[in-house]
Parts: sequence; C-alpha cells; structure tokens
Amino acid sequence: MEEAAPGPRVFLNHLDSYCGRSIGEYLSTCVVGATLESPDEEEEGDENDSVVEDPTASKGRVYEIVGTLSKPDSTNPRFAKETYTVSPQNALLSHLLDCEIVLYNITEDANQIEEAMWAASALHKEIETFAKGKLFILISTIMTWGNSKPPDPENPDTAFNDEDFRKRKSHPSFTDFINAEKLIAKLGKTNKKKFSTYIVASGHQYGAEEGLFHYFFKMCWLGETPAIPVFGDGNNIIPTIHIRDLAIVLQNVAEHRPDFQYVLAVDASMHTLEELVKCISKNIGPGKIEKIPKENAFLSKELTQMQLDMLFVNLRMEPLYLKENFNIKWVAEAGLIENIAEVIMEYKQTRGLMPLKVCIHGPPGSGKSTIAKELCKHYKLHYVWINDVISEKIADLEQIVAKEADRVQGKAEEGEGEEDNEQEEGENIEAAKELLDEIKENMKQNKGCLDDEYLIKIVKDKLMSMPCRNQGYVLDGFPETYEQAVDLFKVEDDEAEEEEEEAKGKTPKFNQIIIPEFIFSLTASDEFLKNRIINLPERKVAGTCYTEGQFLQSLKRFRKLNTDDMTVLNYFDELEIHPQFVDITVYEDSENKLAVPKIIKEIGEPRNYGLTDEEKEALERQAAEEHLVKEAQEKAEQEHKEAKEREERMARWEEWNKHQEEVKKQEQELLEAQSIPLRNYLMKNVMPTLMQGINECCRIRPDDPVNFLAEYIFKNSPDIDWNKKC
Repeated sequence: MEEAAPGPRVFLNHLDSYCGRSIGEYLSTCVVGATLESPDEEEEGDENDSVVEDPTASKGRVYEIVGTLSKPDSTNPRFAKETYTVSPQNALLSHLLDCEIVLYNITEDANQIEEAMWAASALHKEIETFAKGKLFILISTIMTWGNSKPPDPENPDTAFNDEDFRKRKSHPSFTDFINAEKLIAKLGKTNKKKFSTYIVASGHQYGAEEGLFHYFFKMCWLGETPAIPVFGDGNNIIPTIHIRDLAIVLQNVAEHRPDFQYVLAVDASMHTLEELVKCISKNIGPGKIEKIPKENAFLSKELTQMQLDMLFVNLRMEPLYLKENFNIKWVAEAGLIENIAEVIMEYKQTRGLMPLKVCIHGPPGSGKSTIAKELCKHYKLHYVWINDVISEKIADLEQIVAKEADRVQGKAEEGEGEEDNEQEEGENIEAAKELLDEIKENMKQNKGCLDDEYLIKIVKDKLMSMPCRNQGYVLDGFPETYEQAVDLFKVEDDEAEEEEEEAKGKTPKFNQIIIPEFIFSLTASDEFLKNRIINLPERKVAGTCYTEGQFLQSLKRFRKLNTDDMTVLNYFDELEIHPQFVDITVYEDSENKLAVPKIIKEIGEPRNYGLTDEEKEALERQAAEEHLVKEAQEKAEQEHKEAKEREERMARWEEWNKHQEEVKKQEQELLEAQSIPLRNYLMKNVMPTLMQGINECCRIRPDDPVNFLAEYIFKNSPDIDWNKKC
C-alpha cells in the first residue's frame, strides 16, 4: 500500500504548554478535510466501519505539527514533527514560511502577544513570495470582552454572540490582547487568497491536565482542606470550553476558511463560579465550598493575577457561528458540570494521579502496621486500621449529631433556594444519629467489638471516601476472612445477580473503586513470632494485644482462619489479584524496615503530585542544615583530634626535656667528679708558674706573648726534671 502524502504543515507555539500540547496532539491525529464531510456521511461511515483503523491508511493525510517550546529543557512532544527553541526572528520566520497554517496561542502566556503580532506582520510582508495561500489563526481569550456592556440592558439574561464582537470592551488587564486581535484581523484583509487571518476567542479551557481550574482540582485531590474556596459571591458566569473542543474548532476554521474572521469558541454552558467549584468539590473533593472575600484570593501563591482576573469575569456567551456553520462533534458541549465524571477521569489519567491501593496481610506480630505506615509515608497514602476507622466513624457521627442545630441555622442563613439541601441534611442527621446508637449498642453487647455487619459498613465507607479514592490506601490486616472480603468488596447494586453467579460457581463481582491492587502477605513461623514478641521492650507491649495470653490466642485464631480452602487470600486469587508473599524471617530486623524497600520495588513509582515547592524547599533547607551540622561535627572532631595530638606532643616534649635535663645533670655531676684531680694538679703545679710567667711577660713585653708564656711554663714547671731531659 502506498504511503499517504504528508499533510499540511502546522506551526503552533509552545507545544510543551497545557494548551499547545493538547491542541497539537489532537491535530496530529486529524485527517485533513474531515470536518468538511456532512454529519450524515460520518454517521453512515461509523455504522459501516465496525473497526477503527489508522486514519492515515484509510482516508488520507494528517496534519504535520511543528512549533516552539516554552522551555529549552522541555521534552520534545512525541506528536511533533519538529520543535524549535527560542531563536532569532530570521530563523523563526523561515520556519513559519515553511508552514501552510500558523496557530499562535496567547491565552496562557502574555509574553507571546508581541511575538504573535511580529509573526503575522512578518508573514504579511512576504505575501508576494507565497507559492500558495497561508492561514494565520490567533487563539485569543474571551477576556477581551471583559468590560462589554450587556447587548440588551433591559434583558440582562441576553447572551453575547459572534456578531457582537465589534462592540466588545476589553478587561483593563487584557488590552494588549485586543490590540493583537485588531492588528491580525487587519492584516488578513489585504490579500485573503494568499494570507487569511482569523481570531478564535476561547472560553476558559479545561480538560486533560486542566488549565485555569487546575487550582481547584488539585486542592480537591489533595484533600488537605475541609472546604474549597469560592472567591466573592460566586455568581459570576464563566464561559468555558473543553480543550479538545477548542482544538476541534481550530480544525474547522482551518478547513472551512469562513468569511467571518471572528469566531467565539465557548460551549453551551452558562455556569457560575460557585456552581463550577461546588461540582468539582462534590465529585473529587470534600464536597463542601466556602465563600471567601475576593481580596483573600490575592494571597494565594498558586494563582497569578491573570488567572484571578479570568475567574472573576462575568459574561453570558452563545456560540451561534459554531452551531450554524461548523461540523463539530463536541466532547463536552453542555460544559464541565454535565461531563464532570469524564473530565475527572481524564484529569487523573493525564496527570498520572491514579490511586494506589494496598492490603497488608499477615499473622499478629509480623510487623504489618510498621510496614503499612512506612508505605503510607513513602507513597502519601491513607492508613486504614480497623480500630482507627471505628473511632474515626464514631467521632464523625457524634460531631454531626452535636452540630445539628448549628448546621440547620447555617443552611437557613445561606439564603433562598436551599430548602432541598436542608431537607437532605436533616435526613442525614437522622440517619447519623440512628447509626451511632446502633454502633454503640452493638459494641456494648460485644464487649467493645463490632459485628461484621457494622464493621464492613464502616470500613467500606472509609475506602469509598474521597481521600482514599483519590490517593489510595494501605489496608492493615483487614479483611481477615473470605466472607468479610466478599462483603467488603462486593457491588451493592448487583447483590441478587452476584448470589446467582456464586451459585453457578462464577467469580463474584467486585467494586473496582475500592478493591486492592496489591496484596502482600507476610510469612513467619510461630517460633519466630513468639521470640520476636518476647524480645519486645516492655513499653511497646504495654496496652497492646501482645501480652503472652492474648498473643498466643490471636496467633492460633489467625492460623485457623488461614488453613482452610476459603481464606481471604483465596478470595483475591479468584479475582486474579495474586498475593505476593514476603518472608520476614530472612531480615534480621525487629521493625521490618528492611522488608519495606522490597515491597516498594514491587509496587513501583508513586502516583501523585510529588513534592510541593514548599516541601522541596523544606527538604533543601533540611539538607543544608544537616550539611552544616555535619561540617560542624567534622570540624569539631578535627579540632578535638588536633588538640589531642597537640597535648600528646606537648606531653612527649615535656617528658623529653625532663629526660634531657636529667641526662645533663648526670653528665655535669660526672664531669665535676672527674675534674677534681685535674684541678688539684693545676692548682699545685701549673697555676703558680703560670702566674709568674704572666708577670714576667708583662714586665718584658715580648713580641709573641703566647710563645713566650708557653716557653716560660715549660722551662719553669716544677714537675719537669730538666736533667733527665738532657
């Protein structure tokens, strides 16, 4: 089969940005001219084609995407044919001239406005050199309508449409945007056959990684706040569009080449800020919102001034031109709220924020809790231990019941239109009170324990909570039996069907939302576990079930529950979630911390946002402090070592000096003892003659006194016998 000819070359700036990446990836898969087909033809084709094949092989060419990167170190997008770093204008112009379609997005980075205007002007100057016509599309923002007066003052619910674009008044912070729109529209009017220009005014983009609304999605996913903030009264209407729908609009503009230069790219929704935030909070966050003054929004470090201005916009808009002239298969025509489930799934998958669900199984004393807590710390998961879950549930129910009066009063003060919520809240309070009484009564009858009926409900509620559904959990030692596992993870709506399937011997259905992904079973002999418990410090044993009697009883019960054919591990095996066994006896580690790296290796990389900027700064600060402490310790150790060596040298020096003094003294005494006879001899025989010789020398004054004195002593010395000499 012949290879399809290359499609039109499309330039798009900042391919590594949220908007650029999403638009570029979509266009790189689009068959050229697909939007020119009538909806009837497409539907007929869909019915005939049961298998979707490669569009390049079946229908023709696709767009070739090239463009710039916002950061030099960014990874080249896989869909891009070529990418360019920031380069001189001459080099950039040559790249633009090679393209048939030029898209410039200025909705994310205001610094791109000047470059977009230059690019359009530079191309316009080269019109005479064009072999065939070029298309320039500016992706602008509805913020250039920010200060527009209502089209019908007597009817404030009347929406703006494309034909009102000449009456638009820009938000004060977006005057550069509207100036760019006007310049590019003007350049496209001189020679439309060779150089045509369009402005696509985009609503606030969402979808995939999320754009403007990522602030709320991330806050909800992290679950660190009890309520999500709504800035101001939240009654302002925000025009929106799914990022994929924006890409489809751009495809339509490129292929239809409409006579109308200005296209309004918004969906059919007219949701307020409060409605949008409430929907996000309900479906991925705590379910609550909190209205705060607009001024407080400026304290947020995660929102720029441009983003805040966009959140405060208040515009009713209707995209008439899209509906009447373009062939659009909308991804989310009704808006974010109506498509929230798909948007959330898309958001989690694109950012790799899928939950990590782990179950730790093992006998008492095997270190399940230590390992579970270490995994929670490493992966930022939620620790689920049965005692904590029961206490937390009771505390929550007591709080709901205790605050009934305040809650009802608070709902009443929120204003009209809250009657349904008040009624629902009242029902929730009654249900909470009833469940609390039942739990306390059941625990009273069972000496502080709970029947499986309540235990399963409480644990299931915990696993179905938004934090566990967002980040995931580590389940510590529960469920313990096959029956508990079936009840905990079964699908509530299909109980009758499930019982029928179980009767036929089929695998029971299970709740995909809460079922664990990894099962780790810790193994050890009874003897090993007994020795470990015996060697535990008294402070760790006190107040726990590790007293001798309780521990042996718990161990015996565990062995009994895990020797039958219907064990909790068998349940997971049946679901093809095969447990991984970890022999803790191979590690000489009482706290099992050496087993944690093995489990982490099996699980893989974390699936969350990673460290925040604050956490990174804290770690860097901690590392710097540790480095300083280490340096100080090393310096102190070096100084101590040098001082010790100096003391040893001084001690050796003093000892040597003392020894030298002693030797010197001994030598002196020896010399003195040896010199006594010599002194006596000199005093008796030499000194008298010497004195006489000196006197004689002074009298005669010879030319050589020394020689004269020597001869005198030699001749007159009393101990010399001159007769013998002769």
